[in-house]
Amino acid sequence: MSSGGWNTRPPIIIGGGGGGSSFRMPSLPPGILRAVIIGLPIAWLVLSSYYQVEPHEVAVVQRLGRYDRTAEPGPHLRLPFGLERVTRVPVQSQLKLEFGFRTARVDTKSQYAPETDDTREEATMLTGDLNVAMVEWIVQYRIRDPRAWLFHVRNPQATLRDMSEASMRQVVGDHSVDEVLTIGRESIAQLAKEALQKLCDTYGMGVELQQLVLQDVNPPNPVKPAFNEVNQAIQEKERAINEAWADYNKAVPRAKGEAEQAVRSAEGYVLERVNSAEGDAKRFDALLEEYRKAPVVTRQRVYLENMAELVPKAGRKLFVDEQAKGILPLLPLGEGKEKEVAK
Repeated sequence: MSSGGWNTRPPIIIGGGGGGSSFRMPSLPPGILRAVIIGLPIAWLVLSSYYQVEPHEVAVVQRLGRYDRTAEPGPHLRLPFGLERVTRVPVQSQLKLEFGFRTARVDTKSQYAPETDDTREEATMLTGDLNVAMVEWIVQYRIRDPRAWLFHVRNPQATLRDMSEASMRQVVGDHSVDEVLTIGRESIAQLAKEALQKLCDTYGMGVELQQLVLQDVNPPNPVKPAFNEVNQAIQEKERAINEAWADYNKAVPRAKGEAEQAVRSAEGYVLERVNSAEGDAKRFDALLEEYRKAPVVTRQRVYLENMAELVPKAGRKLFVDEQAKGILPLLPLGEGKEKEVAK
């Protein structure tokens, strides 16, 4: 064919031998070949110039190895052919470091990797009273300054691990094993967090610590039974003390209440006796005043009043005239005796 059509060069034959099969590879037209040769550099130019930053991260752009700018989330362009390099930093994510253990899978129930020499070495710590404790903890942090995170410290994540381990060992070394295992866990975690944040600020790592939490804190396996017995004894002691305080809180207020009641009762009796005596004295003074005014009438009135009060107390009495010749037969003499006997 003409020069504008297919190439007139003989086709390439793959295979050989007489009677064997053969395959002929057709050659591409020159126009398509030129388009491929021109298009590949253009595609490479476009792909190496465009990059996308996700919403939870920012991109640190280096031009010829030197920091140039920080790109926010969204589509961006850069100088092609490796003149500008982009490093993405997850500034909105909460990152986590684990010490003394490793999480193999996070699911409804987390699965942990088997213990290794590295994790055992991280967890083994010496306390202030020269005992050994196995301390496991996690550090949660956010990258506050991506430029400082990338350029101020070499290998920042490994450095952060080393600083966290150093801070925890320092704080645990200032406390007894009982504080590490029981009552001092919260304060130890807070002191270790403050020490680690101070180190991060000193090195200018651009890191903000969110949380430092102690996970499992146990004695070494060979001495764990002895520690369990000690903890059980401490718990029994605390229970006995609490029960004693409960009995104290019941008995002492009751005794105080009874004493207060006795005192109030005595005070009431004293007040009653004083008021009664004062009333009797005032009544006698009033009677004496009336007697001075009318002695006969007052004497008669006092006699009658006393007799009216005393006669009913003497029971049933019969007064018979000494000149009477006999007792009336209809007089119910036995009725009063029967009532008195019944009483």
